[in-house]
Amino acid sequence: MFPACYVLSAGSPRGDGSVGAVMDRKDVGSWLEGPRAAGVAPGSYPGQRLGMPERGPGSVARFGRRLAAILVDWTLCQLVAFAVLGARIGHGGVDGLLPLAVFVVENLLLVGTVGFTIGHRLLGLRVVRLGGGLAGPLPGLVRTVLLALAIPALVWDRDERGLHDKVAGTVLVRL
Repeated sequence: MFPACYVLSAGSPRGDGSVGAVMDRKDVGSWLEGPRAAGVAPGSYPGQRLGMPERGPGSVARFGRRLAAILVDWTLCQLVAFAVLGARIGHGGVDGLLPLAVFVVENLLLVGTVGFTIGHRLLGLRVVRLGGGLAGPLPGLVRTVLLALAIPALVWDRDERGLHDKVAGTVLVRL
């Protein structure tokens, strides 16, 4: 009726007479590691299918760095919108959209030309084309528009590339 990992046994599988649940790491590993683990082969790493190194310069940027970079960018955009452009906190309409507009302009100008935003640069990241080289204006535009929608950035593949990067043909890598 219950899987073996939930059954209390009178004797231990080791023969030491201890009583307790019989559970193995492999029984709980898949749900602890999340849905991504189901499609990842043992020993593989994000970016391996793309021919990128596992660690160091040129490797796919991991979630923690990406999150920190976007928090830096969003904070700076909020400061510019409120301190420089005069947006008011707590008001709807244009005031509520100014930080997003600043974010879009920052990404269009910086990712499309130098390959990174201020947050990316501070965290040692760069947006590159899959074949190598800077993202460029058109992929930068596509990536920025999708990033502004937020949902594509929250959906990523086994290589930890967001949907916005997949559509633009780019990847965020470590410097």
